[in-house]
Amino acid sequence: MKALITGIVLLAVSMATSAQPSNAEAAVRQTVQAFYAAFNAHGFDHAADFTTDDWNHINPYGGRTHGRAQVLKELHQVHGSFLKGVSDNIEQLDVRFAGKDAAVATVTSRMSTFTSPDGIRHVNEQHIRTFVLAKRGTRWLIMQDQNTVVAAPPGQ
Repeated sequence: MKALITGIVLLAVSMATSAQPSNAEAAVRQTVQAFYAAFNAHGFDHAADFTTDDWNHINPYGGRTHGRAQVLKELHQVHGSFLKGVSDNIEQLDVRFAGKDAAVATVTSRMSTFTSPDGIRHVNEQHIRTFVLAKRGTRWLIMQDQNTVVAAPPGQ
């Protein structure tokens, strides 16, 4: 009887523990999806809802911008010019946890056609973006992201 009770308690603890990551994962996914919704709406007015004050952004051209205010300034600039009307749609979203308050999300996405400032036309381009998220209170917030263009293998 004692073994049965111990087994039931262990099973209950195991189920409660496994439910936590799925709730956390859902919250991380929601945060990342909020970023893409803002990207596609070309309005980052609610970025404080899904980013930290010290958000760092690394763009596909290797530029790095520090702090939410500066990142938003850059995003408003590019979304008001060459990214105006461009969409970026999630194809795959993976989440891994580095601890109870840290997560990494990796997203592959597909962007609609645009012409970058260097005059290059980008058609049906795939990107991969890595997000580092921190749990602040009860919310998961993006503290860093890096966006990279997925290059076609040589010969294609």
